[in-house]
Amino acid sequence: MRLAALAGGVVALASAPLAAQQPLEVRLEAPDAVRPVLERHVRLLRRENLVLPEEAADRAAMTRRTRREIADLLATEGYFTPRVRFDRADAGRWVIEVEPGPRTTISAVSIEFEGELSSPASDGGAEHLELLRAGWRLPVGEPFSQAGWDGAKQQLLDAVSARRYAAARIARSRAEIDPETATATLSVTLDSGPAFYLGELQVEGLEHLPADLVQRYSLLRPGSPYDREELLAFQTGLQNTPHFGSVIVDVDRDPALAAAVPVRVQVTEALPKYLGFGVGFSTNTGARVETTYRDSNLRGRGWEFATGLRLEQRRQALYADIFLPPKGRHRDSFGALIDRSDLEGLKVTSQALGATRSAVRGDIETQLALRLQHEKIEPSGAESRTSNTLTANWTWVKRAVDDLLDPTRGYVFEYQVGGGAAVALAERDFLRLYSRFVRYQPVRSTDVFILRAEGGVTLADSREGIPQDFLFRTGGAQTVRGYDYQSLGVKEGNATVGGRYLAVASAEYVRWFQPQWGAAFFVDAGDAADTRDDFDLRVGYGIGARWRSPAGPLALDLAWGHQERSLRLHFGVAIAF
Repeated sequence: MRLAALAGGVVALASAPLAAQQPLEVRLEAPDAVRPVLERHVRLLRRENLVLPEEAADRAAMTRRTRREIADLLATEGYFTPRVRFDRADAGRWVIEVEPGPRTTISAVSIEFEGELSSPASDGGAEHLELLRAGWRLPVGEPFSQAGWDGAKQQLLDAVSARRYAAARIARSRAEIDPETATATLSVTLDSGPAFYLGELQVEGLEHLPADLVQRYSLLRPGSPYDREELLAFQTGLQNTPHFGSVIVDVDRDPALAAAVPVRVQVTEALPKYLGFGVGFSTNTGARVETTYRDSNLRGRGWEFATGLRLEQRRQALYADIFLPPKGRHRDSFGALIDRSDLEGLKVTSQALGATRSAVRGDIETQLALRLQHEKIEPSGAESRTSNTLTANWTWVKRAVDDLLDPTRGYVFEYQVGGGAAVALAERDFLRLYSRFVRYQPVRSTDVFILRAEGGVTLADSREGIPQDFLFRTGGAQTVRGYDYQSLGVKEGNATVGGRYLAVASAEYVRWFQPQWGAAFFVDAGDAADTRDDFDLRVGYGIGARWRSPAGPLALDLAWGHQERSLRLHFGVAIAF
């Protein structure tokens, strides 16, 4: 009986309901200056479904822990004498009252330098040291915060270590806080270590590509001072080639190697062969299909071979190009092209062989091209003719914009000089001059005002025998909207052919309603003619839609051609470099 009674008691104890736990609500009363940081980091304010601890000791421990959290957080923001009070009059509703006290400000700053940088013979000398001190990001009078203190030290270290002093370090730093006066005295000592100079390249990861390929892309010279930006530019340049899947460029920051520190280049090779297919449409040349093939390691020499076939409704092209590895800032290429177009009653068929030398220096690109070309033109309603020419053309382009694919600030300036001579296959001597300028001006925070101007002249006795590429036609998207593509030029029979003079101007305002969608309002004017007397500006104006695609802004424009009294739709990429 006793055993049975004990068992029954156990069952009764297990089935008894637990005492209900009382929910706890916590509210913060604090100045706006500190409220966000407390709400973001104090655990008691972030937790959901809080319950009031049953034991007084547990409630006391909770308040002590929260006080420490608040005091530590406020100290990182420069408040070292806070008052924190818990109002627990209502057991289920606590109120945390915070008075942060005065914020600590910087009363004195001492910045000292050690290492080679402190030597009077160092690069820049005492003037350089004063510039570093002047650039200190936490000067006297500024509020103190831990993040600001850490950031200022890192900024100073970055300014020194970015050039020459790759092993620079913060040797000593101290922030002395006086809670009574709410002031902070800062002292930093930076040890620059020795000046670093570049040694030879050490390349790892090459398997199939030529051993000297990385060297040919390098503009770094042994013996030149270490410069982090130059190494990053070298890394970016290698990464942008089709040869490599990944690239890391760095140096060992061991002071013992400073006199000639090796530049380590770690690469992984990309797949060399690529086959692509594409479709597209523009109102200039109609629907398009194309296929491309690329081999970035032709014959195991690191040569880039690119070929493709593009079929458009009004233009077709077959091309093949070989790009040799660069040599310094120069890069050579050569190729062949077969091109056929039928635009505004003019059929042009051409075959060409060419060689090009290009160079890039910062945001400036230059190109010198030689081209041997056979061209046949067939104007509707006029006599067809053929020509053979050897031409040279020099191009200079400066792209000083904030984003190459979607510029909103800056400008693009292009200038070309080219021509041919009667002593080198051409029927007559001719010289072509061409220039283009585009200005991007931001308006408010998101909108862009775009001004564009282009002009050209071909100096020759006549346009006869001059390739169409060295004459001018205009009209269509990116030129004078409201008129058909290449419809403004010289009338010959029923066709429009190129003339010796060109002038185009455009003003466009783009209003971005959302990050991806915008509207444009524009006015274009221009013409191409064979003499200045025949020049007659044609005006077009209208509105358009813009969509920021991965390939750049796509444009759909509805334009009215003022002289032709016609409405036309233009579709294409909104920027062409």
